[in-house]
Amino acid sequence: MTSDLPARVVRKLTWRILPFVMLLYFVSFLDRVNVGFAAISMNKAIGLTPAMFGLGGGIFFLGYFLFEVPSNLILNKVGARVWIARVMVTWGLVSAASAFVSGPHSFYALRFLLGVAEAGFFPGIILYLSQWFPARQRAMAAAAFMAAAPLSTAIGSPVSGALMELPPMLGLSNWQWLFLIEALPAIVLGFVVLRALTDSPEKAAWLAPEEKAWLIATLRDEHRERESQAGHTEGALRALRDPRVLVMALIYFGTSAGLYTLGLWAPLIIRQFGFSAFGTGMLNAIPSVLAVVGMIAWARHSDRASERTWHVVIPCVAAAAGLAFCGIAQTAAQVVLALVVVNVGISAAKAPLWAMPASFLSGAGAAAGIAMINSIGNLGGFVGPFAIGWLKSVTGGYAAGLYVVAASLGLSAVLTLAIARGGLRRHPQAAQ
Repeated sequence: MTSDLPARVVRKLTWRILPFVMLLYFVSFLDRVNVGFAAISMNKAIGLTPAMFGLGGGIFFLGYFLFEVPSNLILNKVGARVWIARVMVTWGLVSAASAFVSGPHSFYALRFLLGVAEAGFFPGIILYLSQWFPARQRAMAAAAFMAAAPLSTAIGSPVSGALMELPPMLGLSNWQWLFLIEALPAIVLGFVVLRALTDSPEKAAWLAPEEKAWLIATLRDEHRERESQAGHTEGALRALRDPRVLVMALIYFGTSAGLYTLGLWAPLIIRQFGFSAFGTGMLNAIPSVLAVVGMIAWARHSDRASERTWHVVIPCVAAAAGLAFCGIAQTAAQVVLALVVVNVGISAAKAPLWAMPASFLSGAGAAAGIAMINSIGNLGGFVGPFAIGWLKSVTGGYAAGLYVVAASLGLSAVLTLAIARGGLRRHPQAAQ
């Protein structure tokens, strides 16, 4: 084996896989949160109060929750190529249909169906990356993939803001064109996935024979090492009963509450200072650009230090402090500064967090466990936006809801310390 073989293989994996899955997640996240910009004129057009918008924005995650585990188990059986293609085409069609909602009930229904359609995408890609990247590079790979979320906000916010400046055309309002135009990439990319994704290293014709042999052997050796350790979980049912999976889901709950609070409400929070739709989009992009830099740097540090716990705890605490500050901010500059801290904190926590499950899950257990963590955790994406909308209707401001989401991130930090103290690899009964 040549000395540069491992680096050469990882470099090939990085350039062949990561840019494409980042593009897919970019489109996915855009279609989840563009409703925050559509709301600028949609809410009045179809009669949505802040509480109704918060409920509809978050109800996406109820459909997501119900179908996440089955979707990921199917992906584990049929392969990522076919299943991710199906997911993308379906959610693209539902997202386009959102242009024709006419009131609260149709808005709720389409958001729920969007969650059903997209279920399995994110945990499916996380599982897919764990089947390709060795453990030492896993947090970095996850960070590159998940950097697409803040990138989506950074690039998508000005685009969405510009679309919201469009005049009515062909009988459709600007918010309707927003949904239609931004749904098209998902449908197109769904068909591209069928040609671009390779299901497993064994099928990678783009790897040289010695590269393929090294990668397969390395991943197999890591799998055997995990199997030999106490507390390793492989079966799907065992993974769903593993208390570590539930604790990690609760940790992810707080980060999801923060992420989707930003995605759905940040444009409206900034807009209240009197900016145009395009100006709102430009300001909303600033925190996301900085979040990408912070996420990549923090994940690289986590991989080099081989440490995950404090790399989750510190950014969660920072994001909680940022949300609390946003609640008392009096100027647009203060709000943007607070959103920078929140964006960087939430984004930085995610990659080290998603590097943890692979240390005690594999096979069908990984498919089920990762999906369970994501499905329960993403209920935070329902609770956070709904709490903001409901408490705004009650109090007339955003502060109370922001404090609730900040508390959920503080709980994530505490639970991360608890699971580390109990031993991430410990046998489930011992952890209990």
